[in-house]
Amino acid sequence: MLHKITILTLITIAFLGCKNKAEKAITKDALNVATSESNSTKYKANVTESVIQWTGFKPTGTHSGTIQIDSGNLTINKDQIESGTFIIDMTSIKDDDGSERLEGHLKSADFFDVESFASASFGITGYALENGVNTLSGNLKLKDVENNVTFPVTMVKNGTTVTLTSEAFTIDRSKWNVKYGSKSFFDNLGDKFINDEIELKLTIKVSQS
Repeated sequence: MLHKITILTLITIAFLGCKNKAEKAITKDALNVATSESNSTKYKANVTESVIQWTGFKPTGTHSGTIQIDSGNLTINKDQIESGTFIIDMTSIKDDDGSERLEGHLKSADFFDVESFASASFGITGYALENGVNTLSGNLKLKDVENNVTFPVTMVKNGTTVTLTSEAFTIDRSKWNVKYGSKSFFDNLGDKFINDEIELKLTIKVSQS
């Protein structure tokens, strides 16, 4: 009976650790970054009110935390996002549980190698209404790899400020050569693997510059 309970517990933990991940962002090769018209309204990122929330998955559970925006700009024309670039401070990776060990590991060469790649970037390539949902596309550069990703967003204007909020979406870290514990690169990991999918949720606030 104890043996059965132990097995059931492990299966439950594994299930809980892997379920409820958000939809994958559409990922493809990098595209040309969008440009703005001269009559577009220009905005500057409010970095203290902007954040990227992340969640990582493995068989025994999840870890979550935040990453900060270092700087950014956005242009809007007739209530449509036209162009923009955001710089992400990879040295700011934080674990919600305050684990300095985990934070250090994520910053190491095993994962994001922040000593060599202190910044990541997102350059907007398009904004569209698809099936009743607004989607934002852009080139996400992590480490030395750049891919284009598309995900749903909501834009709210309030006077001279704009807030962009994404729905939770996942990216496949293996497409950016983040290899540690990945079944895409290593065999015979057993239950020691870490899922390739990383869940992200963006809240970006900008003000007219």
